Amino acid sequence: MWLDRLSGHSTPSGTPPPLNNRQRSPRPPPSQAFRPSLHPRSSSTSLLLTPNDSSTSLPTTARIPSNGPPHKSALARTPPPGTAGPVDVLYGIIGRKTADSLGEPPMEKPTQLVDAIDFGELSLEEFVTRGKDSGGILSSEAGVATIQQFEGDRDKFQELHNAIVDCDDVLKSVESYLSDFQSELGTVSAEIETLQTRSVQLNAKLENRRNVERLLGPAVEEISISPKTVRVISEGPIDENWVKALNEVEARSASIEKSAGSSVKAVEDVNPLLVALKHKATVRIRDYLVAQIKAIRSPNMNAQVIQQQHLVKYKDLYSFLSRAHPALSDEITQAYVNTMRWYYLSNFTRYIQALEKLKIHASDQNNVLGGDPSAQRSSSGGPGGRGVAHDPFSLGRRIEVLRTTSHMAISSYIAEEEKATHGFEVPFRNFNLALVDNVSSEYSFLTKMFSVKSFHHISRTASEIFEPLFTLGSAMTKQLTDNTTDCLGVLLCVRLNQRSAFELQRRKVPVAETYINGINMHLWPRFQKIMDLHCESLKRLSSGAARSSVSALSLTMDEAKQSSAPHFLTQRFGQLLHGILCLSSEAGDDEPVSNSLSRLGTEFDALLAKLGRGSGDTKRRERFLYNNYSLILTIISDTDGKLANEQKAHFNEMLKNVSKRG
Repeated sequence: MWLDRLSGHSTPSGTPPPLNNRQRSPRPPPSQAFRPSLHPRSSSTSLLLTPNDSSTSLPTTARIPSNGPPHKSALARTPPPGTAGPVDVLYGIIGRKTADSLGEPPMEKPTQLVDAIDFGELSLEEFVTRGKDSGGILSSEAGVATIQQFEGDRDKFQELHNAIVDCDDVLKSVESYLSDFQSELGTVSAEIETLQTRSVQLNAKLENRRNVERLLGPAVEEISISPKTVRVISEGPIDENWVKALNEVEARSASIEKSAGSSVKAVEDVNPLLVALKHKATVRIRDYLVAQIKAIRSPNMNAQVIQQQHLVKYKDLYSFLSRAHPALSDEITQAYVNTMRWYYLSNFTRYIQALEKLKIHASDQNNVLGGDPSAQRSSSGGPGGRGVAHDPFSLGRRIEVLRTTSHMAISSYIAEEEKATHGFEVPFRNFNLALVDNVSSEYSFLTKMFSVKSFHHISRTASEIFEPLFTLGSAMTKQLTDNTTDCLGVLLCVRLNQRSAFELQRRKVPVAETYINGINMHLWPRFQKIMDLHCESLKRLSSGAARSSVSALSLTMDEAKQSSAPHFLTQRFGQLLHGILCLSSEAGDDEPVSNSLSRLGTEFDALLAKLGRGSGDTKRRERFLYNNYSLILTIISDTDGKLANEQKAHFNEMLKNVSKRG
């Protein structure tokens, strides 16, 4: 029955059967014929119901929670085409016309309903009203049964009504939520459109800015200086970061100077600030360099520590100063030169005083080949010291100053405590070793520190620094060699001086070239003068000018008749010749050693011939000469070099001549 379907116990929800196949239901009581929830004006959402959402599915719908939105499929469900909605069916039953059915013939009443209840020509509302007017008494038994059945199912209908009301409330809230959501969605859509428009504008501005930055960035970068750089130059400590900031400022300054002729406003604004910053940097560099130069004058200060750790390390400071303020850089250079002149002069003066405490073999005018042995006194070492016996004609171990592999000068402390006696070549060597090392170190520093200056300017600066030191070295050399007749010691000093020259050339230090040449110009004439003294002494013996000397050096007639042994003067000559040849193994043809030896050999041959004539007969005389020349050849047999070969050839020739005469 139709009322059974309303109770929700008959057909499940789904596609409803055709209206003409429905069974007739008894007429409902007049009091229950009208349900407010079925009125078309009860809810606007009721129009969304489909034929499948009939009254039989209402209890299932009522179980949907009221606090959640309705299912999307339920809201979107639409009736199949050609099928009337439940509201239209109800309107057709009660005889009212809907807005959609205006102008159409009213729907026919279901046959089941017509058979169960006799409405006559009345509509459902009229039928119910007539029933109320007649006291609610139906004439037919079917109506009474229907009413009784309806009264029995009142609770069910009431529950259904409540469920429908709850559904209406839920649908109202869903409708309100959807309306709000739609309005908010519209607002969000409008905001999204606004954001899209703004994003397009921002992208266009960003692209324009990138284009401008790509064009103007390099130009702005060339004339701009970061605040960090300005702060470092003005307030930061002078270190590697300060030097980097200074280089950046100088690079920006070069760029701005190139753009100085243009009418760019930015250049005009930055240029005064840059000038002030460079002035600040100049002042700080001046103070820093002056402080380091003053530190060199501190007692017991090692100048090389300051040079390497505080000056060369930041040599770019002086380079910047020479470009920014040339006059100030020249003043700083002169202050450094004056300080280093004082530094080296004071330290080398103390070093010479320590070397003077070394015990030195003394030599006087009697230490010559033709000197009287009885007049020769023992050499004394050092001031006020007792000397030891010294042979000025024997080279011995003195050649070790040339053969040693040590290139370190003796320290002042060791020189003051040294007890041994040395030749004067030892202080000469140590002084010049220290001089060469300091000159090389200082010249290397000058080439790094003052690299912006020319080569000639650096050489003049170094020469100015070491000029007092060169004078001091020349004076010491004259003091050691002026009053000596030790030609071996002088020749040793010559070879040491040549080694110093070679070392300076290897290190590419031209500063001390004048000093080296000056020492050579003093030593070679002194060597020739000593060789001349030896020749003159032999000449005096040969000429008989000094009778006492001849008698002392020559053999007596009785001794000559008994012995043909070599004369002790030959031993002297051979040792002196051996020493000179050992020191001249690598001598060049431009040295005066060869000429001096030739003259000395001539004088010795003349003296030896005179001594031989006093030996008796010719055979004894020849034997005497043969023994003397053989001794000389034996002594110089281990010598090498061009000059040694010449001397060996000469004495071999003399030996052959003696053998032929014998």
